[in-house]
Amino acid sequence: MADRLRGSGPADLFERPSGGERALVVHVKLPGDALDAPEEFEALAESAGAEVVERVRHRRNLPDPRTFIGSGKVEEIALRVAEQQVGLVLVDQPLSAVQERNLERDLGCRVLDRTGLILDIFAQRARSFEGRLQVELAQLRHISSRLVRGWSHLERQKGGIGLRGPGEKQLELDRRMIGGRIRQIERRLCKVRRAREEGRKSRRRRQLPVVVLVGYTNAGKTTLFRRLTATDRAGEDRLFATLDTSWRRVDLPGGAGAVLADTVGFISRLPHDLVEAFRSTLEEVADADLLLHVIDAGAEERDHQIEQVEAVLTEIGADAVPTLRVYNKIDLCERGAGVVRSGADGDLDGVRLSAVTGEGVEALLEVVAEYLGPSRIRRLVRLSPAQGRLRAQLFRAGHVLAEHCTDGGTLELDVELPVHELERLHVREGLAREEVADLAALPPRSIQSGAR
Repeated sequence: MADRLRGSGPADLFERPSGGERALVVHVKLPGDALDAPEEFEALAESAGAEVVERVRHRRNLPDPRTFIGSGKVEEIALRVAEQQVGLVLVDQPLSAVQERNLERDLGCRVLDRTGLILDIFAQRARSFEGRLQVELAQLRHISSRLVRGWSHLERQKGGIGLRGPGEKQLELDRRMIGGRIRQIERRLCKVRRAREEGRKSRRRRQLPVVVLVGYTNAGKTTLFRRLTATDRAGEDRLFATLDTSWRRVDLPGGAGAVLADTVGFISRLPHDLVEAFRSTLEEVADADLLLHVIDAGAEERDHQIEQVEAVLTEIGADAVPTLRVYNKIDLCERGAGVVRSGADGDLDGVRLSAVTGEGVEALLEVVAEYLGPSRIRRLVRLSPAQGRLRAQLFRAGHVLAEHCTDGGTLELDVELPVHELERLHVREGLAREEVADLAALPPRSIQSGAR
């Protein structure tokens, strides 16, 4: 951990002060900040392995262009750094390269902003080949924007006899080297994406619905995953304990089955580079049949955490996937387990449970089974000639029992498929609901067999 915080890996491109694990945390509150949660940032620091020995809270109307926190606050923090022998200062705001550099020069120790700290945690936790590539890609993208003034020994472009250099500054050579490595990682991740796509096709062929756990970091997704699948996958009480997606089959009431996935947790102000780097992993979320949004029922900032998760789901194109809220950790907040309904019609709002004790888990499985359902339905789907993509998807999945072309050119397909697959076609593939009719409600008429 100490090596990472000192800047091992790609960060070695910079000449930076070395620092240990004794950290001072600076929480800066700006007007308009939606969340004031210094405890969360301190938990991030501890999750990275830092020993928080000093805390500073600060309010500003505008960031200082040179140091973000202002010269007076820098002097105050410098004194505390010296008194506590602090080797690392963590700032709970995004810093520019110049601000980070100026703070390090004034404080005489290593400085990391929120983005740099989260990247460090991800670098520690990634275990799979893909996860490590994704983290390195995010780190390189972050570093490439911070190379300005990162070197004190630039190779100057010179002229004159005996003074001609290679024609490039060291800074430009570093940019080119980083750019080359980024392209290499992107090519490797493209191969991984193709493998993931084959895995998705395989699951579709087996007609197993896919259920994905999503939620704020440390909401208890991995513990619930372990409870539902009866596996020994470790769940830890720390932020970002899970980075690598895991898949397991889960048996549902009534004899049906589904594939359950455990994914990386989200957090406020999740670095954009990380979202981009983990896009191939997050595509699994957007392709799911059902999302279980795991929520820490006792969290003080519960509503804000829900908003942050929904914002990330929108960013990755998963906001249209049907979602069921799962209120976890009721054993800590003394709330009853079971199905939660709201409104005059008793609409399903979620399920309350404890992944640790298992209370309420059976109710969750029953709700999931009811939604996914082993039962299949027959429908008449009418498609225009321009909707060849939808037609191909129905044939590829093996759902088309018969096909008929009307005199007007409309294709009528007699299809049999699970309820959740029909819903997926409606929500994510653009199949209009008026194009689907219940065969039982139609007047008797034979549909000519034409399915291939």
